[in-house]
Amino acid sequence: MEKELLLMLPGPVPMPERVRYAMMRQAINHRSPEFGAVYADCVRVLKTAFGTTNDLFVISGSGTAGMEAAVANFGRDKDIACLVNGKFGERLYKISQRYGKAVEIKSDWGTPLNLGALEEKLEQGAQVVTLVHNETSAGIKNPAKEVGRIARKHDALFLMDGITSIGGDVVEADAWGADVAIVGSQKCLAAPPGLAGISVSKRAWERLCKTPPFYLDLAAYKKSATGKPMETPYTPAVPLFFALREACLIIEEEGMAGRIARHQKMAQAVRAAVNAWGFSLFPKIDAKHEYSNTVTAVSYPEGMKDDEVRPIIKKMGIVIAGGQDHLKGKIFRIGTMGAVSAPEILATLAATQHAIKKAGYKVQGDGVQAACEVLG
Repeated sequence: MEKELLLMLPGPVPMPERVRYAMMRQAINHRSPEFGAVYADCVRVLKTAFGTTNDLFVISGSGTAGMEAAVANFGRDKDIACLVNGKFGERLYKISQRYGKAVEIKSDWGTPLNLGALEEKLEQGAQVVTLVHNETSAGIKNPAKEVGRIARKHDALFLMDGITSIGGDVVEADAWGADVAIVGSQKCLAAPPGLAGISVSKRAWERLCKTPPFYLDLAAYKKSATGKPMETPYTPAVPLFFALREACLIIEEEGMAGRIARHQKMAQAVRAAVNAWGFSLFPKIDAKHEYSNTVTAVSYPEGMKDDEVRPIIKKMGIVIAGGQDHLKGKIFRIGTMGAVSAPEILATLAATQHAIKKAGYKVQGDGVQAACEVLG
C-alpha cells in the first residue's frame, strides 16, 4: 500500500477517494453542455454552503485569486478599511494597497479586532471593508455578522474572506451582508487546491469598477455563467472542476447542518485534548470573537521546541502545522476541516501526545482520553 501522509493542516486537506478518482477521467470540451452541468452542480451546492442566493462563480485560481478578484473589481480607487488580526488579513490589506487607498486597522495576531476603529474609518468615508472570517494563522473566528452590520450602516461594501470557514462552519453571507464572499477549494470543501468560489451581491454589481482586471474580470464570469451551457470566460482547470463537483455532491449528501456539527465536534475534541495537556490556546477571544472550528492554534509552553516535536509526528505519518512569520516556533496548529472525522483526530492527538513525551516534555493529563469523551 502506498504510504501517504495524513495532512491535518488548515489546508490542503485529505481528499476523499471519490474526489481523487473524479480527476482521473479524460478531459472534456469546456464549452459543452457536459461541462456546464458540472459547473452548475458546483454552484448549486456552494450557494448552500455560502448561505447565499447571489451570483456565484468558480475561478481557476487559489483563494488568493478570489481575494484579488474581490478587491480588484470592487475596491479599485476606493477608500478601503482592512481589518487585520492575522496573516491573511494582512494579505487582504496588501492586495487592497495595490488597487485602492487602503487603511490597516491592525490588532495583534489572534486578538480581537478593533471594531470601534472600523466605525471611525467608515465615518471618515471608507467605502469598502475587508475581513477574514476565520483567521487560520491564529486560530480565531472573527465576527463577520457584526462587521457586516457596521459596514451596511455606513453603506460600505463588505468583502469577506470565508476561505477556511465556508463548507465547515456557519456562514450566512446574505444574512450577514457580505457583498462578496470567497472560498478556497482545498479547505473545508475537501477538494484539490486551485479553485476559488466567489459570490457577488446586487449592491456590489452596482459599484463595479470601470477598469476591472482581465483574467479576474467578474463581469466576464457573470456573462459566461448566464449562458447556455454555463461556462467560464477562459479555459478552466477541467479536472479540478470534476473534483470540486464530486466534493460538492459529498457535501450535499452529508447535509450542511451535519457537516457543520461534525467540524464543531472535532474542534471541541482537539480543544479538550489541549486543556488536558495543560497547554494554552493561542487566540485571545471575547464575547464577539470565538475559537476557530476548522483549526486549533496552540501555544508551546515555555522551553518546548517546535523542531523537536513536529518532526516526530511526521515520522508517524501525520503532518500538523507550525506557526507562520513571527509565530514560527511559538505555536502549532491542528486542522479540523474537510472530510476528516474521529479516527483522524484521535490518531493526530495520540501522535502529538507521544511526540511531546518522546521529546522529553511533560503533559498534565491524557489528551487522547479527553478527546474520546467528546467524540464518543
